[in-house]
Amino acid sequence: MGRVTARRRAHHVTAGQTTARPETLVVEEPLEIRINGKPITVTMRTPGSDVELAQGFLLTEGVIGQRDDLLTVRYCRGAEEDESGFSQNTYNVLDIALAPHVPMPEVDVTRNFYTTSSCGVCGKASLEAVRLSSKHCPGDDPSTVPAAVLSAMPAQLREAQKVFASTGGLHAAALFTADGTMLVVREDIGRHNAVDKVIGWALEQNRIPLTGTVLLVSGRASFELTQKAVMAGIPVLAAVSAPSSLAVDLAGQSGLTLVAFLRGESMNVYTRPDRVTF
Repeated sequence: MGRVTARRRAHHVTAGQTTARPETLVVEEPLEIRINGKPITVTMRTPGSDVELAQGFLLTEGVIGQRDDLLTVRYCRGAEEDESGFSQNTYNVLDIALAPHVPMPEVDVTRNFYTTSSCGVCGKASLEAVRLSSKHCPGDDPSTVPAAVLSAMPAQLREAQKVFASTGGLHAAALFTADGTMLVVREDIGRHNAVDKVIGWALEQNRIPLTGTVLLVSGRASFELTQKAVMAGIPVLAAVSAPSSLAVDLAGQSGLTLVAFLRGESMNVYTRPDRVTF
């Protein structure tokens, strides 16, 4: 498994003075995901929790719906060769075997598949694609969460971001119960990867659909992250930064509670405000 951080030399400039010193950086490496030996997608990620990442990605792209849809997930050898001419295991290629009852995806599964399928018509086709393909729509989830519990979540997430503390270069996602209990935290250089890792963890724990939970992300709430929450059946998505217009539209259509600008005791609730209690 690759390292999560690396050291690189930098020239630090302050008050007109320059000092050469080593800096700790987050590692970024490609991960190729294959299904039954066929390359499906490549994502740039921070090594670690790769199996969770791949499983979460396949679930949120509608390829699988539960853990039983997978037979095996294993690292396989890449294209690089050692001095003897044998291919090396770089831990950057994962091959996933689907269960016999699960069909191969009809099209290549790539980042922003639903977004690019919108054909520019205000995202209408994108919203419809997610609504129709989700096996775990959160709209009927009766869960509620106190506003005070939501307000305490960002501090818990920041405290759990161990690698961010040393690099400042990672996004994070965390899954909470409605009473504020933190279930899992994952960090990654890609915000979508961090969410996929969290959902992949839930898949391993047989917790899909994720009823009665809150997904907290350390950045903004994009369409893609909202899509992933909907596909996993998460009723509440909270973000410390801003949402996009298409994210709000998708949340509204799917019955997802979307909370953004979650800072201290302040927050904006854009959809399904009935789930936030006071």
